[in-house]
Amino acid sequence: MDICILGAGPGGAIAALHLAKAGHRCLLLDRAAFPRDKICGDALSGKVLSELRHLGGPLTERLAEAGRGAASWGITFAAPSGQLLRVPFKKAADIAHARPDGYVLPRLTFDNLLVEEVRRQPLIELRENCEVARTERGGLGWRLLDKQGGLLAECRLLLVANGAQSSFVRQVVGRELEPAAHCAGVRAYYRGVAGLDPQHFVELHFLPELLPGYLWIFPLADGGANVGLGMLSQDVAKKRLNLRQRLEELVATHPSLQARFAQAERLGPVRGWGLPLGSRRRPLSGEGYLLLGDAASLIDPFSGEGISHAMVSGRHAADWAGRALATSNVSAGFLAGYDAAVYRRLGQELRLSTAMQRLLRWPQLFNFIANRAVANPTLAETLSAMFLDIDLRARLKQPGFYLRLLFGRGK
Repeated sequence: MDICILGAGPGGAIAALHLAKAGHRCLLLDRAAFPRDKICGDALSGKVLSELRHLGGPLTERLAEAGRGAASWGITFAAPSGQLLRVPFKKAADIAHARPDGYVLPRLTFDNLLVEEVRRQPLIELRENCEVARTERGGLGWRLLDKQGGLLAECRLLLVANGAQSSFVRQVVGRELEPAAHCAGVRAYYRGVAGLDPQHFVELHFLPELLPGYLWIFPLADGGANVGLGMLSQDVAKKRLNLRQRLEELVATHPSLQARFAQAERLGPVRGWGLPLGSRRRPLSGEGYLLLGDAASLIDPFSGEGISHAMVSGRHAADWAGRALATSNVSAGFLAGYDAAVYRRLGQELRLSTAMQRLLRWPQLFNFIANRAVANPTLAETLSAMFLDIDLRARLKQPGFYLRLLFGRGK
């Protein structure tokens, strides 16, 4: 096999679908069987919808059908001071006939939607319940081995999309967890949370005790909510926090949350996971391999957005995999073109998000910005742009944008 993909989440599945669309065969392996749950905030941003449009085909419509009732029409930011900033994605008059700019859809449903499309493609061989325990160079290029050392597959080019805990990234790339560029997150499902927005605005609560992290409340179609919090791993360690316990304490006792959760019921346990952040530029490729999504540490440092970035990397990985096969060149030097392509799309947004995350170290400054954003549409839109497909790169190149950002009242 020329191309193998580790992980059938959004990054791996989108890469496989783009490869099939271009006429390339690939082998897609995942240790789970779908449908399977994935710990996540479950928010699908406008960037996710944009990537589905890049792919083409019926997935956009299937998502709209699966997400019926789960459309999200905006974001509510709660500053450390308690100041609320409600930022709609569309004017109220446009909502009745407009397409949503985002959804809140459990990953069990969304990931399975992608995998079902994978199953329809004859050029993609999907192997579920298939755990790759070790990879080594040899044969065609890479040998994929199971726990007993048995050969699962060989390939010339390996696309690594098996998540934040990827053994390939640890063992082969040699990348260790960086607490200053890594977020620890926990989430639980609740029903009966009071005060959920009727237009399913997602809520980000920048509580002083969590900065530079935040607590989120994302409304679901069934009236429930995905509730969780994330903090930098270095801060969790420094403060010796138990995040599961902290989430339970906050929803039960915090003045802005207590009444809303008084009659709420938690459904199932509080579950945790790690998020490697794109706080700095790292190599995304090497001799015969490309890193995608969380395995590439591409999560947005401010918003925690990871799904769309995985899909962006999957699209570019498929492109560069095709180029590598066409030129019979899987060298590290050639594949570095993939790194450049991904960072052209995401680099400036990741830098802006990193700066905004650092700003959260100064609550008074964030409070000032939140207060200004109430009367400054440019600033409010910039905060929401990380959840939409607004191309910030074009704005960042315009000197006038920064004046409007700081002082302007109009657009």
